[in-house]
Amino acid sequence: MATGISASLNSMSCRLGRNSFTATGPSSVISLSSFLTPVTHLKGNIFPLQRRRSLKVCLVLEKKIEDGIEIEDDSPESSESSNRASERLARKKAERYTYLVAAMMSSLGITSMAIVAVYYRFSWQMEGGEIPVLEMLGTFALSVGAAVGMEFWARWAHKALWHASLWHMHESHHRPREGPFELNDVFAIINAVPAISLLSYGLFNKGLVPGLCFGAGLGITVFGMAYMFVHDGLVHRRFPVGPIANVPYLRKVASAHQLHHSDKFNGVPYGLFLGPMELEEVGGMEELEKEINRRIKSSDSS
Repeated sequence: MATGISASLNSMSCRLGRNSFTATGPSSVISLSSFLTPVTHLKGNIFPLQRRRSLKVCLVLEKKIEDGIEIEDDSPESSESSNRASERLARKKAERYTYLVAAMMSSLGITSMAIVAVYYRFSWQMEGGEIPVLEMLGTFALSVGAAVGMEFWARWAHKALWHASLWHMHESHHRPREGPFELNDVFAIINAVPAISLLSYGLFNKGLVPGLCFGAGLGITVFGMAYMFVHDGLVHRRFPVGPIANVPYLRKVASAHQLHHSDKFNGVPYGLFLGPMELEEVGGMEELEKEINRRIKSSDSS
């Protein structure tokens, strides 16, 4: 009579509760199989068993369920964290709303005043029946020239002043903002002073020089408004900008300025509307394309 001791474990199932393992998903089963070849010893003879036996261990990981209802973590720490997140979200919405109101008021106010000023000036100039063609052309030329020139001025000032001697003010723009406004916003007021002065002089005086001054002030104003919508609205999302976010070149401009805040190219680009060209000069087009794709994905997901 052959002697052997065989052990057969068909299956073992153990359900692990709250004090063991927990899983965040549906119940899952882990199956471990090992093959055993037990042997017996009898009077010095070794008789291997003819059949391999398997050991299966089933681990069932599941959430805590009571009466068919999943129990969420209602600990004080979780509630406090949720409250803090809600407060941050509410504060962020309030900040965006405050800045949106300020941006709309300033935009509508500046736009309406500029339109009235242009209408009043040219109607006043043509009262005698004579059209000052040279003066009107000079006003138009300086309007376009000042708007374009402000981009180069802003790029130079950004690098030579804001990131140098005036960094103590501009630094607020490179840190997480607390509140709807930041110290860096003072620069917008500083740029508004010469624009208002030039517009005022050109509005109440006739002649070629006042016409040129009026055009320069108008160009600075146009650039300032465009800068606010693209820089503050589109890039930093201080207020919604609507369909201009889908304009391809403006999306490229926004992505280029975002790279300025990442310091990947030693601060380049310092300009705004010509930022993509600055990046091309330093070999940053690949990074620019990555940033554009990232913004598109972020916009689609939101």
